[in-house]
Amino acid sequence: MILANFLGAGLASDAFFVAFKLPNLFRSLFAEGAFTTAFVPMLSQKLVCEDKKQAILFAAKAISALCFFVGLFVLLVEFAMPWVITVLAPGFSDNLGKIELATELSRITFPFLLFISIVSFQSGILNSLNKFAAPAAAPVILNIMMILSIFIFVPFSHSVAHGIAFGVTTAGFLEIIWLTYFLHKQQIYIKPQTNIKAIIQDNEIKTLFKRITPGILGAGIYQINMVVDTILVSLVGTGAISWLYYANRLQQLPLGVVGAAISVAVLPILSRHIKSNEIEKAQEIQSKAFEYGALLSIPAAFALIVLAHPIINILFQHGKFGLEQTIMTSKAVIAYAIGLPAYVLVKSLAPNFFARGDTKTPVKYSMLVLFTNLAFAIILMKPFGHVGIASATTIAAFVSLWQYLHGLKKRSFWCCSKELIIKIIKICFCSAIMSIALIFIQFLLNYHFENWLHLSILPKFFLFLFICFLGLVTFIFCAKVCNILNLKEIISQLKKGNSNA
Repeated sequence: MILANFLGAGLASDAFFVAFKLPNLFRSLFAEGAFTTAFVPMLSQKLVCEDKKQAILFAAKAISALCFFVGLFVLLVEFAMPWVITVLAPGFSDNLGKIELATELSRITFPFLLFISIVSFQSGILNSLNKFAAPAAAPVILNIMMILSIFIFVPFSHSVAHGIAFGVTTAGFLEIIWLTYFLHKQQIYIKPQTNIKAIIQDNEIKTLFKRITPGILGAGIYQINMVVDTILVSLVGTGAISWLYYANRLQQLPLGVVGAAISVAVLPILSRHIKSNEIEKAQEIQSKAFEYGALLSIPAAFALIVLAHPIINILFQHGKFGLEQTIMTSKAVIAYAIGLPAYVLVKSLAPNFFARGDTKTPVKYSMLVLFTNLAFAIILMKPFGHVGIASATTIAAFVSLWQYLHGLKKRSFWCCSKELIIKIIKICFCSAIMSIALIFIQFLLNYHFENWLHLSILPKFFLFLFICFLGLVTFIFCAKVCNILNLKEIISQLKKGNSNA
């Protein structure tokens, strides 16, 4: 909301979102994606089979090597930034000063990659110790700093975009401090290792990097697709990058809350059960993760599709963000929302491979997904513009889901049972009933107020909350009638999780 109000959707916002996307791409590839999926199972195994001291020594070697190589990479990209921006957003060359602005902003934000790589390592250690709360809260610091930067950095910066960019990098450093505190509470003190040559010759570190290398594509598929979208949408015209960014933020809310949470929680648990040869227990955990992912993401997708325009209107249509931007962003939200359940369910399935140390299979899957996304984006961008590019991402998500379902079944790792399929069908049915209720409620409001979105912000906001409440009640009622929602079981699982947090 802050970004939309102060940046709007134009040249400056397009340049900033490219600058913000750049470190986040490599964050997923080198840090939270590839590093976590390779590091957490190895650390979990050490904590089970060896003493804690040896596990922490391994962690210290791993982060020292990671920081060394990521640091060199950051310096290299900082130097080559004008060429990087030209490749990432070729359409910027058509606008005078846009490449230069994006380059300046990217040089400010890119050190965030090094900081967030350290954060991902710290989170991996805490997750391996069944401590999920602090790592889960760390990204909030980034959001808070991006908001506070309007008041802290912007008054002393060249532009609003420059001030927010400084806020991004500062947030990365603050996240390190945050997680260091919680590591110390667990009596974990990481001593950096300076003998990099000896570290990279260590057999365990070699194994780690062998698993990280293919994981770069396997775990970072979502961000890679986003980069393909950025390259192509930069050719659509000014504002298109911003429309996709705002739409993607809405999709990221349920994807981050549900998908990422399930993925982070499932990986160490599956790793322990698989290492202990408790195969049935591992399959049970996988089934629950898949079920919860469907139960939370499918109704969220239906709701986003039906409420796309009201959500964008209420959240973003202020300041420099006008009606045209609302309409364009809403269309992208609908295109992204259709693929939301697929992405969440993939996040629940991918740890099944990573927990077994298999990072090669996700790479094979990712290649087809990448080509699918690229092919459909090129085909659809001309007739449908930015909406076609978002639609290509959704198509790629379903291709990815099919591959994971087929691959797990083929290897006898896990199979979606008939009971689970029936539950998912029921979830879709309940979500459809909820959508009809949402449409009907809006129809009544428009009949009474002519157009309820033309009301002032306060009554409009409370009416929106009322709509959401009735939609939620409708879904819960239908879910209870269809016997797909066991509140006692969910509350029990949450209490169990909180006791481990």
